[in-house]
Amino acid sequence: MIMRGDEQADLEQAEYRQLEEFRFQIRRFLNFSEIAARSAGLEPQQHQALLALKGMPEGWLPTIGHLAERLLLKHHSAVGLVDRLQALGLVTRVTHAEDARLVLVHLTNKGERILHRLSIVHRGELDDAGPKLAEALRAISRKKSQSTIS
Repeated sequence: MIMRGDEQADLEQAEYRQLEEFRFQIRRFLNFSEIAARSAGLEPQQHQALLALKGMPEGWLPTIGHLAERLLLKHHSAVGLVDRLQALGLVTRVTHAEDARLVLVHLTNKGERILHRLSIVHRGELDDAGPKLAEALRAISRKKSQSTIS
């Protein structure tokens, strides 16, 4: 069990409701995302992998290790995921030009097209769901920003 430093602190009923609302809003968006991915012919984790590759932090190489880190997967699970994406024609593996030990994973044109369509749909959903999610997070966060206090 993961515990934070103040695990002994009391919670009021309102805080349980705020936590539940935040969790509900996250699940609502994730449920939307899972349905959208499946309607595009992907498993949700495949969609997440495409997004992780396209949105890899600046300076990071798109290696299987970095993909595993971004998706919170074990390395061997990320290898299997990339295998499946490659079989679908959504990614390719390329040996790094300067370090042959590194294998880079790149989106194909097909992978780019599917990810683009899904990302447009997700952005639209976030236009609607984002304010509710942000409100739920603000309500439960004990570290309120100065702009919300004044």
